[in-house]
Amino acid sequence: MSDSGNQKLIKSTDPVSRGDVEAVEGKGDASATNNPDEHFDIHQNKRKYYDIDKSPTSMEDVHKWQRQHIKVHDQSKEGFPLNVIIDPAMREMYQHVHAQGLTNVFDRFEQQEKIRCNFCAQGLSCQLCANGPCRINAKVPRGNCGVDAHVMVARNFVYRHVTIGTAANIFHAQQAARTLKAAAENPNSGLKIRDKNKLLKYAEMAGLNSHEDINKVAVNFANFIMEDMGRPYWEESKLVQAFAPPKRQELWRKLKLYPGGGFSEVATAQTKCMTNLNADPIDFLLTSVRLGVANEYQGLFALDILQEILMGTQKIRTAKQNMGLLKKDMVNIITNGHMPLTAHVVIELASTPEWKEKANKAGASGIQILGHVCEGQQLLNYEDTGKMSAYGGQEGEWLSEEYLLATGAVDLFMFDYNCTIPTLPLYAKRFGTTMVSTHEVIRMPGTEVVEFKPEEMSKQAEKILDMAIQAYVKRKEENREVYIPSHVSDCMIGFSTESVKEALGGSWKPLIDAIVSGKIRGIATVVGCTTARYGQGGSNIFRITKGLIEKDILVLSGGCTSSVMEYTGLADPKAANEAGPGLQAVCKALGIPPVLSYGACVDIGKMTQTAKEIADTLDVDTNMLPIVIGAPEYLEQKAVADACTAIALGWLVHVAPVPSVTGSDVVVKTLTETTETLGLGKLTVELSADKTVQIYVDHIEKKRKELGI
Repeated sequence: MSDSGNQKLIKSTDPVSRGDVEAVEGKGDASATNNPDEHFDIHQNKRKYYDIDKSPTSMEDVHKWQRQHIKVHDQSKEGFPLNVIIDPAMREMYQHVHAQGLTNVFDRFEQQEKIRCNFCAQGLSCQLCANGPCRINAKVPRGNCGVDAHVMVARNFVYRHVTIGTAANIFHAQQAARTLKAAAENPNSGLKIRDKNKLLKYAEMAGLNSHEDINKVAVNFANFIMEDMGRPYWEESKLVQAFAPPKRQELWRKLKLYPGGGFSEVATAQTKCMTNLNADPIDFLLTSVRLGVANEYQGLFALDILQEILMGTQKIRTAKQNMGLLKKDMVNIITNGHMPLTAHVVIELASTPEWKEKANKAGASGIQILGHVCEGQQLLNYEDTGKMSAYGGQEGEWLSEEYLLATGAVDLFMFDYNCTIPTLPLYAKRFGTTMVSTHEVIRMPGTEVVEFKPEEMSKQAEKILDMAIQAYVKRKEENREVYIPSHVSDCMIGFSTESVKEALGGSWKPLIDAIVSGKIRGIATVVGCTTARYGQGGSNIFRITKGLIEKDILVLSGGCTSSVMEYTGLADPKAANEAGPGLQAVCKALGIPPVLSYGACVDIGKMTQTAKEIADTLDVDTNMLPIVIGAPEYLEQKAVADACTAIALGWLVHVAPVPSVTGSDVVVKTLTETTETLGLGKLTVELSADKTVQIYVDHIEKKRKELGI
């Protein structure tokens, strides 16, 4: 077919793909496209901010309102989305954005909910080959190639979720290893080795010579990690050998779940997903667990170590969070994503007198860099970031991105990897924000690019700061309207394996004694994302966590859930008063909150290390611990890969919403029952917050009984 014929076909069958301003019925706002040049309103004739229902001004009143707000049984679709948005800043900004007719994440959810495909929701659709798409139901039990429901669902689970999530986490670790090597070989590149003791400790555990020059040790350790990622799948991973629990390693060998190199494992798993290749649903699911092992030790755990070597291990301290940290008279830079390597250099450079003076000359009182989503949680927790004067704090979860730009106060939005949504160029053009990609894996139309090169990060940081100051000058010249919600939450952060152990006096014994005595019944990790779904939006996380701490269950948070804990006050030591009597006594004695924020979703790797050390102290396998892993508002592929990691380590994993696996009773039974009989963990799905709390409690009590406590 000719090019002109192709264009006619596209125009006749897919009006939305045209980017036409009128492509969506009843709209003239170009919500069908992420091309900022198609947007209906740049700055000319800009609509004003609308009158809205404001959240209470004091955080004490906000917290009272939040607790009253979730007393209904579960948040339904009635009154959506304000019935599920409990972040006071996001509540205000949603109303602004909605009233202006701008496309936004909650309104898009409601639009999509009306047209969702039940086949896809159950995992019963396939688009892998040219004979498709195929869909399976009772009357049509097989796809064109002959695949049945069980294979289709299991294959989709591996292909669409676990391989992508695993690849993403290992890719992140690869970039951190690449940066460590650059820091050692190029002292003026930007980042440097900040935690030498951690480098030496883990290099020695990996079997490397830790008595050489520190830069040589760093290069060797970085090479060791990158070489292991590239190992063929038939050779055992050296990272797993060095850092995984020995008892688990025995089980993984027995079940043929011991991975080789992570990238080879992903390639092998995707090869299995080819049309007319693997037709064994159980093999697909065990492949997911095998990928879960690689996801942890070549992904999450490796990158946690590497980034802390470069940016400083977490230290427990107090900090602040939310949109009220924005300052109208300052150059406001938001760094967004999951890979805070360039951002750390930008913060350090902006903290120098030279750049403060440049900001002053531009008419600003200074420069501040604020983190957002998981990148923000990492920067919030790293010890050395908190010491830098240009660091402004953490903004919020991924759901708030559009609303954050709509304040009009964000001069530059730098983004690197994961969780930068495609509509942001629209908001950037509308509200005067300069957007800058700092990594080759992410591109947005009409935005700037400062390519990630670890050897040149100092120069890149200078370029970014220059662009931010120019954007601020333009904001002032155009006298743009700015609205900043006033809300700021106090929180305690910096919890990790090392910092918690240090707070306990250098031993896990006090924590174990508290668990044995029953003051702490067990530990629940409430991790992962937030979603725009009915009943979720942060409210599900909040309600579940409240229920757990009231039952004397200590909660660890990581990911966008950490933002929820922060803006609801659960990460504040004052929240100890809301815990059960046993947990309350422990928290007050240590001066800590009942929810310990470990930081980002990638910091789940640190939680795993904490559990390993506790299990080693007790001389038991990890599956014996009174632990539940919860992702009550999981969103994307990395969360599914992380769930497979938890199953590999033997833990109960709760997820909501319902994954796309319900089209196969074989897949559901395997994930929720059979894996546990093999010594692995298992999955449980529950949407009700109240029922979820009871599931956690019952499992923890079962594990306590098995341990004889």
